[in-house]
Amino acid sequence: MEGGLKAPTRRPYDFDEPDYLDEEKLDSELRRVFDICHGCRRCFNLCGSFPRLFDLIDESDSGELDTVPSAGFGLVMDSCTLCDMCFMVSCPYVPPHEFDIDFPHLVLRYRASQSARGPVPWVDRQLVRTDRNGKLAGPVAFLANWCSKTTNRFTRSTLELLAGIHRSASLPKYHHQTLVRQAANRTVEINIAAPSFGRKAALFATCFSNYNDPAIGLAARGVLARNGVDCAIVYPECCGMPQLEQADFLSVSKKAKIISAFLVAWINKGYDIVALVPSCALMLKFEWPLILPNDENVRKLSKHTSDISEYVVGISQDGGLAEGLNRLPGGVTVHLACHARAQNIGAKAVEMLRLIPEVDLSVIERCSGHGGAWGVKKGNFETGLKVGEPAARQAVKAESAFVASECPLAGEHLRQGMERLEGGPLIIQRVSHPIQLMAHAYGLETD
Repeated sequence: MEGGLKAPTRRPYDFDEPDYLDEEKLDSELRRVFDICHGCRRCFNLCGSFPRLFDLIDESDSGELDTVPSAGFGLVMDSCTLCDMCFMVSCPYVPPHEFDIDFPHLVLRYRASQSARGPVPWVDRQLVRTDRNGKLAGPVAFLANWCSKTTNRFTRSTLELLAGIHRSASLPKYHHQTLVRQAANRTVEINIAAPSFGRKAALFATCFSNYNDPAIGLAARGVLARNGVDCAIVYPECCGMPQLEQADFLSVSKKAKIISAFLVAWINKGYDIVALVPSCALMLKFEWPLILPNDENVRKLSKHTSDISEYVVGISQDGGLAEGLNRLPGGVTVHLACHARAQNIGAKAVEMLRLIPEVDLSVIERCSGHGGAWGVKKGNFETGLKVGEPAARQAVKAESAFVASECPLAGEHLRQGMERLEGGPLIIQRVSHPIQLMAHAYGLETD
């Protein structure tokens, strides 16, 4: 029987159980799930994993899974970006269905098994050390950003050769001063006349906003202060999403324990916890509780964490937003990030932007194809652009003055896809996050 009326549920990761890494049992589970996927094929156009799986089966001797060698499964698993859209949107057989399909978690189990047999390549392990990389690159941001430009043929060719990063993939720029430091050096006036005056929020800076794009955090603080919210910008360390992509559960566990203890102290002082990037909100709200289901701090934090768009919408519903929002001329195209959709909170970025007077809004609910560190690798970049082409076409067709994504990396990837389609630069104002459009509508300076 297909589907059901009950909400999808997820079980905790069993990464510390002996059977989790057992090769024979893993292969048996892969074949069980792949056979069900083969019979369904609803996800054929979702990402690169499923077309590759179906090609393996269709091109086998029998046209069924029984003649597909297990050695071919790696290509399927490596093509997953962990967007979670198969689980959250497409698959009719997720738990509590008796078929018990959770494809993204199966991918992580496979990657954990691979890591147990041979460590993740040294270069890949260095790429996900976002805190270390940010601290090293920040003081020499001009040089780091010059080297990472796609127009710098020498450095990008070298980076492709040594690190496997595609020479055409746009990389995050570094800022010479972190968000935490900028926030400490800037004062912001709290609007005591706002309906939400008296609320307090600790903004979890995230590694991206802290090291790469502080304007996101400054915009969020500005919008919340205009609405009477007393904000603190905090950043103990990266949430561990890059390590989770490599199925490094032990590293993520350590981060979850440290950060949850730090943030729960703020909760105990009456602060709400607000994450600036959807992937980080997803970690705090859902992934950490599945990795450490018995940790009290993790459980408490998950119940007190909001995505920034979700938080602003909540304020508007609670007492209304402060006056002063002005129309944004030229229209807005907003891309809903997969990890925002995976939080199962609704299209909060859309709800938030519709609070702007007379906003001309176009909405994209297709994957950009980026997938974090996955999307910049030499073997994945072109595939990522192909996956994201429908979203890029939709953005080009909208002809909006502003293009924003809840995920800054997805937004930049989307821009590259748009320029590929148009054959050159576009006359658009791309911002890293919709919260910056709210700040712009309020007339706030965040640069």
